[in-house]
Amino acid sequence: MAKSAAALIVAAGRGTRLADATDDRPKQYKLLANSPVLSHTLNALGNHPRITHIVTVIHPDDTDLYSEAFAEIEQPIQKKVGAAVFGGATRQTSVFEGLKALESVPCDYVLIHDAARPFVDTGTIDRVLERLDQGAEGALAAVPVADTLKKADQSSGNLETIDRTGLWAAQTPQGFPLQSILAAHMRANEAEQTAFTDDTGLAEWNGMTISLSDGDPANFKITTGADLKRAEKQATYFKMKAETAAPRPLSELADVRVGIGYDVHAFEDGEAVILGGFSIPHSKRLKGHSDADVALHAVTDATLGAIGDGDIGQHFPPSDPEWKGASSDQFQQHAIKRLAALGGRIAHIDLTIVCEEPKIGPHREEVRASVARICELPLSRVSVKATTSEKLGFTGRKEGIAALASVTVRLPLKDDE
Repeated sequence: MAKSAAALIVAAGRGTRLADATDDRPKQYKLLANSPVLSHTLNALGNHPRITHIVTVIHPDDTDLYSEAFAEIEQPIQKKVGAAVFGGATRQTSVFEGLKALESVPCDYVLIHDAARPFVDTGTIDRVLERLDQGAEGALAAVPVADTLKKADQSSGNLETIDRTGLWAAQTPQGFPLQSILAAHMRANEAEQTAFTDDTGLAEWNGMTISLSDGDPANFKITTGADLKRAEKQATYFKMKAETAAPRPLSELADVRVGIGYDVHAFEDGEAVILGGFSIPHSKRLKGHSDADVALHAVTDATLGAIGDGDIGQHFPPSDPEWKGASSDQFQQHAIKRLAALGGRIAHIDLTIVCEEPKIGPHREEVRASVARICELPLSRVSVKATTSEKLGFTGRKEGIAALASVTVRLPLKDDE
């Protein structure tokens, strides 16, 4: 099973180089495509399937601004975000506070990321995590320096050309085993070493070896007004590209995976049973925290299973009052979005419903069409079957319904696979 990661977003800075007379908000709260920059950053990290927990380090004066940014992120991602932590006078002390807040969180890695880098993509995160999976003590997203570098002599003003061979521009995220980087920060704090501007520098001081991973030029840090204008153009372009781009043909997706899902719900008094998003009249209904659509729950678990992304209860806890009575189609649409973030698509769904009643046969095609619509699939790529348990077990006693689903997904094949 893939190791999990927490994200630590550093958002306690003042961003004075981006201040203007009309908007005195720190840069991480300025609007980008009508939402705070920080909201974009939280969404970008929170959508990664291996990031299970997020801590944001903020300035004590920014609690209202942070609440506004939090409200703008996608609801499933809000479940990953823990309470905000107040930072310190320097980036190093702010990161230390965030790491201490993560100390008891059950995850293996931490990815430390600048709030003002809202365009970090799945590939960049994947490559940092891959370095850590391979045993790296630390991993740094970075891009090779492309520009010619000049150094000016402070006294004479004469210029000297610097050889850029082997030079890299550091980005974030910077990833580490959580307990290792926390221990390194503790040692730096005890030694009163407080001048580190990034965490790989602190880790190197601590004797840790850092591995490079390929970053992305689009993952730039918003620092100046010109950067914000560039970011607005980039956000507009990415949005337009996402809205107009057709999904990749299945023939180009060579990584074929299959997930299995199983769910069961008991009956209670009611007037209809919802299966696959379709309501079937009946003298009972299924009992559950949401709409108890046992069929879609099995499909969702199978979809998440195919990409190794937990289960429906992990993403939508039954203890959470927000999902009480919720329509289950949004659970499956969330799973599809997680799959799409990896560049993948569903290829086929095979759903089996097990019950004595209601009779599924007369409604089979409606259930099938509903599942196909929810998953945006051709009808030919969805199969719905029904069977009984020959009057054995709880389904045989007409106490409830069980559902089993097999979902085939296709993903881009990575070069190293």
